[in-house]
Amino acid sequence: MGVVVNLDEDRSKKSPLEVLSACVAGDMKAVNALILRRMESEVDLVPQLAGHIIAAGGKRLRPLLTLGAAQLCGYQGDRQISLATCVEFIHTATLLHDDVVDESSLRRGQDSANAVWGNQASVLVGDFLFSRSFELMVEDGSLDVLRILSHASSVIAEGEVLQLMTTNDTQTSEDTYLEVIKAKTAQLFAAACQIGAVVADRPRVEEEALESYGMNLGIAFQLIDDVLDYSAKQAVLGKSVGDDFKEGKISLPVVLAFRRGDEEERKFWRRTLEDLDQSEGDFEHALNLMGKHGALKDSVARARHYGSIARDSLGIFEESEIKTIFGDLIDFCIERVY
Repeated sequence: MGVVVNLDEDRSKKSPLEVLSACVAGDMKAVNALILRRMESEVDLVPQLAGHIIAAGGKRLRPLLTLGAAQLCGYQGDRQISLATCVEFIHTATLLHDDVVDESSLRRGQDSANAVWGNQASVLVGDFLFSRSFELMVEDGSLDVLRILSHASSVIAEGEVLQLMTTNDTQTSEDTYLEVIKAKTAQLFAAACQIGAVVADRPRVEEEALESYGMNLGIAFQLIDDVLDYSAKQAVLGKSVGDDFKEGKISLPVVLAFRRGDEEERKFWRRTLEDLDQSEGDFEHALNLMGKHGALKDSVARARHYGSIARDSLGIFEESEIKTIFGDLIDFCIERVY
C-alpha cells in the first residue's frame, strides 16, 4: 500500500530560500557546473583560490534570484544559466576585494582567501572573476544584459569607495549610509532580478518591477545584516559578533545611536569608532546605547519598510508558486534577526 506524503507540510518545514532552491534545482545544478568550468585556468592558483571562496558555502542568493525571476517571467530557454553564473562571479569578485580592503581574516567561518594566499593574489583573482563575468555577458549577446550588469559592476565599485570614505566617520548621515548599501549590495540584487525579465523579453514595466523588487530586497537584506552584527543571533549563523564595531564601520544602528545620543555618548562613539580606541566592555556599552535609543529596533523597522516596497513590486505579476516564494523571501531576509 502506497504512502501519501503531504507536500504542503513538507514545504512548511523549509525556509523560503530552501523552497526557491528546490524550485530551480535543475537550473542551479547547471549553474554550479558552469561555475566550475569557467573558473578553470592554466594558472593553478586561479581555480585554487577562486574555488576556496566559492566552496565556502554561501547562500547563492543572487544567482537564485536570476533563475527565479526568469521562471516568474515564464522563460523557457537556458540563457539564465550563464547569466546566473555571471552574477555569482561578480559577487564572488567583490567578496575577494572586500576582504582585502577590510583586512578580514575570516569569510563564512573559515580563513579568508587573503589570509591564506595574501592580498595581491586575492585582488588579481577577483579581477579574473570580473573578467570571466564579462566574457559570459558578451557570449549571451544581449546589449541590454551587458548594459545592466556592467552598470551594476561599476556602481558596486563606487559603493566600495564610498564606504571606504565613511569608515570611522561618525558624521555619516543616514542618506549617505543608504547610498552605500544601495550601491554595494542592492544594485546586484536589482540587476540579478532585472535580467530575468530581459531574457524572457517581457514588457518594460515587468523589467522595472523586478529591478525594484531586487533593489528593495537588497536594501532590507543589508539593513538586517548590519543589525545582526550587534545581535547574539549572529553567533548562531556562524559569524562573529561585533566585527563592524571593531573595524569602525558606520552602519545604520550606529548612525541612529550617535544622532540620538548626548555629547558624552557621542564622545564614546568617536573614541571607539573614529580613533578605534576600544577596551573591554566597550562593545557591551555600545549595545546598551543602541537599546536605549531604539537604534536596532528602528533599523529593523526600516528594513520592513523596504520589504513592503519589494512586495508591492511583485503586484503586476500573475499569481504563481514562484511569486509566492519571492514574497516569502522578503520575510525570510528580515526575520533572520529573530
